[in-house]
Amino acid sequence: MTTEPTALQAPLHIETAADLGPAVRAHRREQSLRIDDAASLSGVSVDLLSRLENGKGSVRFDKLLTVLDGLGLALVVGPKDHPWLQSVSRPRSGDTKQP
Repeated sequence: MTTEPTALQAPLHIETAADLGPAVRAHRREQSLRIDDAASLSGVSVDLLSRLENGKGSVRFDKLLTVLDGLGLALVVGPKDHPWLQSVSRPRSGDTKQP
């Protein structure tokens, strides 16, 4: 197991499903959860969690919130120009680790 900090130990600015999926997957793996166990704990199907993690297909908003909650993550909404949101890291393409 690596001790390098990941973007999920700090807030992460998500702009697309392609940003969100890998972040969700990384957090699940940090918890040593298999995808089927995480899906079961969240009350969603493995297919839904797989689609979410891969940024493919549509996932209902309520299901997204259920998965995030089940993994100990939160969705935060605020004005784009808020200083706190300006300081939040943006994922690098294909990478969920902090710069």
